[in-house]
Parts: sequence; C-alpha cells; structure tokens
Amino acid sequence: MKVVLLSGGSGKRLWPLSNETRSKQFLKVLKAPDGKPESMVQRVWRQLTAAGLQDDAHISTSRSQVEMLQAQLGLDVPIIVEPERRDTFPAIALAATYLYSVAGVGLGETVAVLPVDPYVEDDFFTRLLTLESLLQQTEAKVGLIGIKPDSPSSKFGYIVPKPSDSSTKGQRKYIQVSHFVEKPRAPLAEDLIRQGSLWNSGVFVFRLNYLIQLLIDRGLPIQFEQMRKAYQQLPRISFDYEVLEKETDIIASIYDGCWQDLGTWNALVEYMPDPVSGKAIVSDDCRDVRVINELDIPIALVGMKEMIVAASPDGILVSSKEASPGIKDVVQCLEQRPMYEERRWGWYKVLDFSVTGEGRQTLTKRICIHAGKHLSYQLHEMRDEVWTIISGSGEVIVNERLMPVKAGDVLHIPAGTRHSVRAIQDLGIIEVQTGSLLIEEDITRLIMDWEEMLQLCSSRISLINKTMF
Repeated sequence: MKVVLLSGGSGKRLWPLSNETRSKQFLKVLKAPDGKPESMVQRVWRQLTAAGLQDDAHISTSRSQVEMLQAQLGLDVPIIVEPERRDTFPAIALAATYLYSVAGVGLGETVAVLPVDPYVEDDFFTRLLTLESLLQQTEAKVGLIGIKPDSPSSKFGYIVPKPSDSSTKGQRKYIQVSHFVEKPRAPLAEDLIRQGSLWNSGVFVFRLNYLIQLLIDRGLPIQFEQMRKAYQQLPRISFDYEVLEKETDIIASIYDGCWQDLGTWNALVEYMPDPVSGKAIVSDDCRDVRVINELDIPIALVGMKEMIVAASPDGILVSSKEASPGIKDVVQCLEQRPMYEERRWGWYKVLDFSVTGEGRQTLTKRICIHAGKHLSYQLHEMRDEVWTIISGSGEVIVNERLMPVKAGDVLHIPAGTRHSVRAIQDLGIIEVQTGSLLIEEDITRLIMDWEEMLQLCSSRISLINKTMF
C-alpha cells in the first residue's frame, strides 16, 4: 500500500498562530511520548512509522509549505509539490500521476489518501490495511473510513449507507455507500445517525489503475510533468464532489475509536498538555482559560472565564471558547504577509515593516539559524540587506569569498550579491531589507549544498592565485 498525505490550507480557523505557510498541522501544541512539543504532522508521521507505512508514504503540499515540512520531518521526507492550491481532486490527480510515472508504482497497487492532520490513535492507521483487504473482498472501486458518530454534529459530512445493505446487520465492519450529505443541521444529522450513517474522515482508498483510468477517460494527462503543466486548467473542486458523488461502487469501513478534528480553537485547546504556554500570568479567579503566547512580552489574565487567548507575531486573539470557531470569518479580510515562518534551517519573525512616501520599503526580521544548518547560495534582485549578528557564530560566503562571523559583526549585502551563511553555534541575526518590493519570492537559489559552495570558494582562490603568480 502507498500512502499520500494531503497537506494544504491556510489555517485561518486557528489564527493568529496559523497563517498562509504555517497551517494548523504545523502548530506544536500537542505532546509527544517523550514529553516534547509535537505538531499534528509530526504526530501523524510518527504513527505511520509505528504502523510500518512511512517508507511507502508521500506528502502532497504547496510550494509554500515545503520548508516547514522539511523543518519538522527532515530533509528526506518525500514531497510532491503542487504548482498551486486547487483543492483535493487536483492534488490527488497529481499525486497519482507521480506514483505512476515517476515512482514506478504498479497499476494494481492500493493507494490510501488521507489528511495530514487527523487526531487519532495508532489503530486508525492499521485500519488502512484492513480497508485494503475489504476492497479486495468486495471488489469495490473506492474505500472510505467512516467514523461512528457520538453526536448529531453539524461540523462533518455524513456517509449514508444503502437501505438494503446486508453488511449493516449484526456486528458490521463496513457499509455500502448510498450517498453523502455535507454538514447537515442537527435534526437531519439525528435522522442520518438513525439510518446508520457515518462521519466522513476524508480518507480515500483505491487501486492506482482506478484513478489513472479516470484521468484517461477525462482526457487528462497521466504523466507527472504533463499534469504539472496542465494543473492550472484542472477544476478547483474536491475529490468528494468530482469523484465520489459520481461513483456508485463505494464501501466505508466503520471506525469507532478516537477521531477528532482539531481545526478550531475550542477543539484544539482540549488536547493541549498545559492550559498556559509561553509568558502568561493567570489570576486565581480565572476559570477554564487557555493561553498560548509566542511573543516575548507577558500576557496577564484577570477574572476571565471560558476564554482563549492566543498571541503571535501575526496578531492577538481574545475569544470565548464557544465563539472561537467564528474567527475565520472575522479575519477573512486581513491581508498581510506571514509574520512568522519556520524554515528547514530555523525560523524568522518580522519585527517591522514600513513604506516611505516615495514607495521605498523597509522590512526588519529577527532570524535564527540552528547550529549546523545553512541558507542556500542565493541572490536577490530587488533588495539590499544589512545583517547584524547578535548571537552565536558561523561562516558567511559572499561572492565565493568565505569569512567567519560572530556576535557584533555587520554585513552589507547589495542586490545581486551571491551569499549564504552557515551556523556553527545557533546564529541570531537582525536582517534589515530595503528595496522597492520586499517579497519572499525575490530569491534565486544557486546552490543548496554547503560542500558544493566551499568547492566554489576554493576554485575562486585557485583562480586568484594563478592570476597573481
């Protein structure tokens, strides 16, 4: 079995900790078995390993989340990069063409597609293997994992069984699917539960030849590079609407273990190991409050009840627990660049951004490069940079010249200058950018490997020596 994890979305429901690059699956608010903070994607990747599925897993994501995934899971994590965000059908179609034409997966192989952020117990992933066997037994086209509801919730879609489904009798293991109902109101949800309906977990299992043939029938490419080029023309639609609602031969395995959607603040905070994270003072008269503070300044709560307070460089949220799911609608109109990002080499925070009357932009960042990590050898076309080293030590390459740096050093990097830096000790840098347009896309990466950069420096020194002598 091959596994494809879908990682996408901007995570506005968990603002301000989540943003365009740091979606909910990257928030380190859970606790790993060793007691260290853990994100949802780290938890799922660990559980896949325990189930023996990690070696057969790929993660499908947008370009903006690649470095975040590498920072949390390692540089070797297998990633399928989507050219742009276009919902789950295009993402799954692209992943299928990658498995078929690049990875060389056989058409008879079973493929399981699931979200990267479910909060489940380990046995959920062994259920994937059970579902693979059910597909073989029933010869169904698509298999799903349906969650046995514990309440008539309106937050989830429902999988409705066929009325004549004999598998619903006794100790049933699966249902034959009639149709789907998306987020019904409570009275309808109650009726659906009486019919034996299940919550839709967002897990899809099929044989690779099923989806490849579907793409052929629709005149879509089955080669990965061709699919990438045609990606923008694919319909912006979910796999549920584009495929499942048109398919008549679907089964759903019934799962009655722990399954939680931690996509809203009121749900997520219930699984936080501690009620307070970061600098915060909570008075004794507070009751049922949760605080997550990523800022360097303290937050004080007095006389608060059933409240959530979350603070990050992107903003500050103060909400009752009950009303917190509505934050997505409140901040929908906010348009600002992410103020905090994790990268494969460390992290950065935006400290200040300003524009002069002449349109000149200035951006100030605090950067941390972890020991042993380095930036790519790169240049920028539209900005100058000034680096002030505030802590640690490392080495910098500027136009093929290698030099040491330490706390107190200042470097000027004009536009067009080739440069990189490696941390020997954790390296703290204040970076001031100036230019006409300061965007993260203004970067040309020349070399990724540090040893290759050093070889380039050595070649330059050899050339200089030959010229001098």
